[in-house]
Amino acid sequence: MEFLIAIWNYVIPFILVLTVLVFVHELGHYLAARRCGVRVEVFSIGFGPEIFGFDGKGGTRWKFSAIPFGGYVRMFGERAPDSDTGEPPLSDQDIEVSFFRKSLGQRAWIVFAGPLANFLFAIVVLAGLFCIVGQPYTPADVGKVVPGSAAEEAGLKPGDIFLKIDSTRIERFEQVRRIVQLSPGRRLSMLVKRDGQEVSLVVIPKAIEVTQFGSKQTIGRLGVSRTGRDMVFVRHDPFTAIWEATVRTFVLTGNILDALGQIISGKRKADELGGPVRIAQISGDMAQAGIVMVVQFAAILSINLGLINLFPIPLLDGGHLVFYGIEALRGRPVGERAMEYSLNIGLALILCLTIFVTWNDLVQLRFVEYVIGLVT
Repeated sequence: MEFLIAIWNYVIPFILVLTVLVFVHELGHYLAARRCGVRVEVFSIGFGPEIFGFDGKGGTRWKFSAIPFGGYVRMFGERAPDSDTGEPPLSDQDIEVSFFRKSLGQRAWIVFAGPLANFLFAIVVLAGLFCIVGQPYTPADVGKVVPGSAAEEAGLKPGDIFLKIDSTRIERFEQVRRIVQLSPGRRLSMLVKRDGQEVSLVVIPKAIEVTQFGSKQTIGRLGVSRTGRDMVFVRHDPFTAIWEATVRTFVLTGNILDALGQIISGKRKADELGGPVRIAQISGDMAQAGIVMVVQFAAILSINLGLINLFPIPLLDGGHLVFYGIEALRGRPVGERAMEYSLNIGLALILCLTIFVTWNDLVQLRFVEYVIGLVT
């Protein structure tokens, strides 16, 4: 019974959120391809055998497949035909709707449109929340300074108002929290307003280890608190909401890149990287917290999906864009053999990364200890 409850609470929300995001991503590729006159043969949510589907206009097969972790759009003529295979040459009509015969700019646009759709989806979703529910807003002032904290050591006092951290202007207390959490042990220059005067301070947030959604993470802690009584949700008109959502999307993208950079440089632990198991757990937690949290999490996950697909790894959209960049410099496409080797390397990298983050998930959730306990 507990197993069925876990599936309902965690697996189902995860699959639903992932299905929406994959659909958005692949729809970006599809719409760009159709706009450029490319025939799309298959639009699939998931991989493997088809569960159900239908034939749409333009000859596209729309289908749901058995493995619901991802999806793809298969376009006609993704590679130039090989004359050595003895296959009959393509007709002029087929050549006209082939992906390989489109200009370099059109092919790059079709590939880039997938990640772009994920970013646009996040903006639309956040803008909708800011219109309907409102954007959380807390004045960026200090209510209390924790004794012995980094804030006290730096000289922060109750009543101080944050104006700037490094080069970032501060308008809401949430900005301070995000910057500090991503800066454990890092020197931060702060400008605060105190009794009508601007005061410059230097703060080094203390590194602490916390558990969030079953994952241990190292974050920065400043040591200031607020009463929370003055937090409000500000509803925006559609145009302001779109602008604020766009800014929020850029900020979240920068935070993700910053965190990845810290992991690569060794400032953060690699075991903070999460995989599908952890995403499923967070999806379930958000679902139990309410529809607003699910929608907000879907927007954040969409940003992650779009950004990851832009990484310059062969097999991902970013890898294809690198190939097109090389083609633009060389004046001719990358050779078939080099392309094949690169795609195999990219596949190996993605498989290794998937295994690594899944192992992280299982360790963080103490699944390994649970299995060992069953057999000992």
